[in-house]
Amino acid sequence: MHAAVPHLGIDPAWEAGDPAGLAPEHAQHLAELESLDHELAALYRRGAEVLAGAANPAALDQRRAALLGRERGVITLALGDLPGLPLDERKRRGRGLNQVKRWLAEIEAARRSQLEREAEARAATGLDLTLPGRRPWVGRRHVLAQIQGELLDLFHGMGYSVYTSPEVELEPYNFTKLNFPTDHPARDAHDTYFVRPEVLLRTHTSPGWVRAMEERKPPLRRVFPGRVYRAEHVDATHMDQFHQIDGLFVDRDVSLADLKGTLAAFAREIYGAKIRTRLVPVYFPFVEPGAQMDVACVLCGGTGIEHTPAGEKRCVVCKGTGWLEVLGAGMVHPNVFSAVGYDPEEVTGFAFGMGLERIAMLRYGVPEIRLFLENDLRFLSQF
Repeated sequence: MHAAVPHLGIDPAWEAGDPAGLAPEHAQHLAELESLDHELAALYRRGAEVLAGAANPAALDQRRAALLGRERGVITLALGDLPGLPLDERKRRGRGLNQVKRWLAEIEAARRSQLEREAEARAATGLDLTLPGRRPWVGRRHVLAQIQGELLDLFHGMGYSVYTSPEVELEPYNFTKLNFPTDHPARDAHDTYFVRPEVLLRTHTSPGWVRAMEERKPPLRRVFPGRVYRAEHVDATHMDQFHQIDGLFVDRDVSLADLKGTLAAFAREIYGAKIRTRLVPVYFPFVEPGAQMDVACVLCGGTGIEHTPAGEKRCVVCKGTGWLEVLGAGMVHPNVFSAVGYDPEEVTGFAFGMGLERIAMLRYGVPEIRLFLENDLRFLSQF
């Protein structure tokens, strides 16, 4: 006595189609199953017809799951009943079920391909070529890359060329040859990321000065862009990685007046022709004398007072001083020249260094340095 093949997963209301156009050997397969097992033949006939009658991909997915699904599909359930059958019937029924499974899968694939071709044909006939096309999404350069490009163009016009140095640097280039004393706090592990002893992630792009000067004799005019790393506590104004551009000009008779003129040209280009600047003395190990350049606050115009609908208050950007620090600079220290083999009695030079994030924050009034590295398109699309 034959075990009944389950048909519970096939909805009687499903519309039928003609599978002959999808499987040229459908009639032959049906005849072969009739001679083997009429129940399997009936299952195959009904399954093939409902697959061929699927009107869209969603209906086809539903019918495929009912017939061939791995858990509750009709074929799967029938195969699961085989162990309870006598050996001879198990062999015959198992061979027939595997044939039904393979042939229905072929019909399903053929019907899916047919539906895709029909959808493409409908789309082609409904396409109005006179309508304007959809503008593709186009990316843009990161705001820091934009500012770096502006600065490189500016300094290129002044005669500077670009020099790139490694981000993983040797301690002598990062500190010793730049006149950092052996007990300087920046050499400590809590301030600098050490890869291993004597090897570290550069804390500034200034090691590029040393490498550039070791490679050639004066005159030398270079800018050094790149990413730097410091073991900083991350907050609204500090990051453990950021971007810098240093500049270096070495020749005979280079003076502080040359430095001041260069920095004034930079400020006018970046912040506008009417920007006010000042140089304030400050200490850096690698320059003597050293200075920081301040620009008039871009928010309050240098007054230190912010005008709001509620009245006047102290400017939150410059803290009421009217000035904002932009960069550090100075005349290259004689010890740095000696470390690279230059004669400090014959040559002089100046250097400067600035952070791209700080320039962007001052120019656009960005309150959070972390925004530049969060990759939030809502922020980045503003620039």
